[in-house]
Amino acid sequence: MSVYNDFLTEEEENSLLQEAELALKRLRYETSHWDNAIHGYRETEKMSWNEQNSKIIQRVRHLAFSKRSSPLTFVHILDLAKDGFIKPHVDAVRFCGDNIAGMCLLSSCVMRLALEKDSTKYGDIYLPRRCLYIMKGRARYEFTHEVLKSEESKFKQQIVPRDRRISVICRNEPDPEKIE
Repeated sequence: MSVYNDFLTEEEENSLLQEAELALKRLRYETSHWDNAIHGYRETEKMSWNEQNSKIIQRVRHLAFSKRSSPLTFVHILDLAKDGFIKPHVDAVRFCGDNIAGMCLLSSCVMRLALEKDSTKYGDIYLPRRCLYIMKGRARYEFTHEVLKSEESKFKQQIVPRDRRISVICRNEPDPEKIE
């Protein structure tokens, strides 16, 4: 798990937000996800971006994925309401590969990674607004990940105020050998 603080400038964040908002504008907030992992969210996927945002997406892909890896064409946009949260889960291998790279827009949050076989062994990760986080390898498949609820949002004993948060997430193609 890697976190790159200030990956985005304020101008880049605003540019991504404008385009993400257009893609989300007709969607309503949902109360639960198909796998019951996400609550209070809207989500969509977007393939083409304006020129400025395409450069940002390319920068993410260059940093997050190896030359042997094939990024998915569609970029995932997840809009989590202020009172929304993501429960502990491991992503399904049939949808994406072993790398996820997400940019945090609008709000900071705390992500918890817990060992899937023993959830008492966990670590909290502070994801500041405008950061890029990259999860790969063991962090993807041996640990659950979650975004803590507003009332639980603390890092090193400090409250991390949560507001509405949009993640723009790049993923790579699933490994055919890992698809169940």
